[in-house]
Amino acid sequence: MEYKFSDRVQKLKPSAIREIFKYAADPSVVSLSAGNPAPEAFPVEEITEISGKVFKERPIDALQYSVTEGYSPLREQVKTYMKKNHNVGRDFDNILITSGAQQVMDLASKSLLNEGDVVICETPSFIGSLNTFRSYNARLRGVPMESDGMNMEELEVALKEEPRAKFIYTIPNFQNPSGITMSWEKRKRLYALAKKYGVLILEDNPYGDLRFYGEHIEAVKSLDEDGIVIYAGTFSKVISPGMRVGYAIAPQALLQKMIVCKQGEDVHTNIWSQIICSEFLKNYDFSSHLQKLKEIYLKKSAIATGALDKYLAPEITYNPIKGGLFLWCTLPDNIDMTDFCKQAVLRKVCVVPGNAFLTDENDPCQSFRINFSTPTDQQLLKGIQILGSLADDIIRK
Repeated sequence: MEYKFSDRVQKLKPSAIREIFKYAADPSVVSLSAGNPAPEAFPVEEITEISGKVFKERPIDALQYSVTEGYSPLREQVKTYMKKNHNVGRDFDNILITSGAQQVMDLASKSLLNEGDVVICETPSFIGSLNTFRSYNARLRGVPMESDGMNMEELEVALKEEPRAKFIYTIPNFQNPSGITMSWEKRKRLYALAKKYGVLILEDNPYGDLRFYGEHIEAVKSLDEDGIVIYAGTFSKVISPGMRVGYAIAPQALLQKMIVCKQGEDVHTNIWSQIICSEFLKNYDFSSHLQKLKEIYLKKSAIATGALDKYLAPEITYNPIKGGLFLWCTLPDNIDMTDFCKQAVLRKVCVVPGNAFLTDENDPCQSFRINFSTPTDQQLLKGIQILGSLADDIIRK
């Protein structure tokens, strides 16, 4: 039978990262491609203890249907935490618990985008969000990244030239894939431009609590006195990605439409997972837990950057980072990036080619992404050493 797909999915391609996972599943392959938290970062004992208590004392709460907005105690905890630690949340805002932060992108897109509307994105940017925007037949307008965030002059050009722009998508902290953090000055400029041109901001902040160097920078949403910022947060990188618990903080009128859309998608987020997150925040020291994660990723990032300096420098460079899970590496012009990534797979090392993160995958790109959180320390050293040997062999040819 010939299947006739909808117009909005015909041109979608599988995620390059998910395709690479097929190779990374081979135990002989060193995977520097996944964006998974470190195995030692999971609070396994605590989750086991909470789960046992919940199913012993209140099993029906965890097994029955629940409300779309989310588990009320968790919503209150998120509200308190975000106000105290990130200065996020105004009287006009409300909170929706979602199936991971990825669902925030989908619900925002479903609520706001018509076919042909424009989403202004950082380039490079997270492929999962880019594909979500593409799935609603939006046109992506890329704005290049600088060492301190999106190029604001280019952003204003894009806003002037794109009257159908609906929102600006940004990952301001330890951006995926570049690792770049947007400066406070640029955050204020971003907000001012969005307000001036009458567009929304979709702020995606999965890594904000994983800063291991430098001073905390307030969220873009902390500036929101006009109801123009949708904030996406998640417990995926700080408790468990498999539990699929994220949240949106947005003006009530907008959030209400997202709630209606969510009812048609999955009714509500996994209630067992929501209760686990709530009980973890209530009964355990979340600050100490985050400090443990920061120490884990500080150590692993130091191993990765030390190996890059030893085996890849000076031919291959990388962006310095102050948190998060990723390193963005750039090849010299005499090495073809796509071929380099393919050759790396043949040598049993997986990285993600940089063009997968572009608003137009056909644009030239000399970079690739490394994830340092998932591999063991030994795998990190081995994988980066192999990449260095590969680069040397290509240059010698």
